[in-house]
This record gives sequence, structure tokens and C-alpha cells, in this order.
Amino acid sequence: MLILGQPAARTSAESNYEPDRMNEPGSRTLCRLDEIPDGGAIGVTVPSATGGFDLILLRRGERVFAYHNECPHAGRNLDYAPGSFLVREGRITCAVHGATFTVESGACVGGPCRNGLVAMPIEVRDGEVLVR
Repeated sequence: MLILGQPAARTSAESNYEPDRMNEPGSRTLCRLDEIPDGGAIGVTVPSATGGFDLILLRRGERVFAYHNECPHAGRNLDYAPGSFLVREGRITCAVHGATFTVESGACVGGPCRNGLVAMPIEVRDGEVLVR
């Protein structure tokens, strides 16, 4: 999991990305687009005055979707290990109870859930993923 303000663990070439760099007022860089595997996901922690929160960032080509890393079924994180998610064929599956959600809308499409994932407003600008 990438925690803003701390360097991300790297398994390949190091980047010059500075995760705690602020952008325009009201936005914050979460990661670089190329840090999210195409068709996959990463987890990031966004610090806040109230302790922060975890997001899952899912990539499909040049598009990125962000949701709170919390399954609406039981309030558990979606990852099976910190920062590792079950993403396949445009769907993400909660590792705890198997609820399944679409990557593009966060809507529940199977398993034990009544609601979809809670989206977070983001944008991709100049190769960076920003939370607004």
C-alpha cells in the first residue's frame, strides 16, 4: 500500500515521484498513472486531520477509478493482503466475503452486498493521479 508522505516500496525501477507534493489548492497527487498496473489496482492512504482513509485505485488504460477501500457488506477492506486486490475482467472482488463490483461504476454485481462502492473524485493530469 502506498502511503502519501512516505516513499512507495518499489519492485522495479525507482521513479522520481514525490507522493507528498501538493498541486493546485484542493487537490493532492495520489500516485503516477504508470504505478497502477493496467487492468489492476493499488491501494493508497490519504492522510487527513481525522486520521486519513484508504483508497483503491483501479486502472483501465488511461482511465483510473477510485473507491474507498471498504466493502459495503461488512466494512472490511477489499484487499486480501495490504495493497493486493482481486481484479479480473473489469470486476473487483472483496477478498473476505466474495462481493463483486464493477471497476467502472463500483456497482455491486454479485455476492453479499446491497450497495456499491463509495467513489472518490479524482482526475489524471500529466501522468499523475490527483484526488480533488
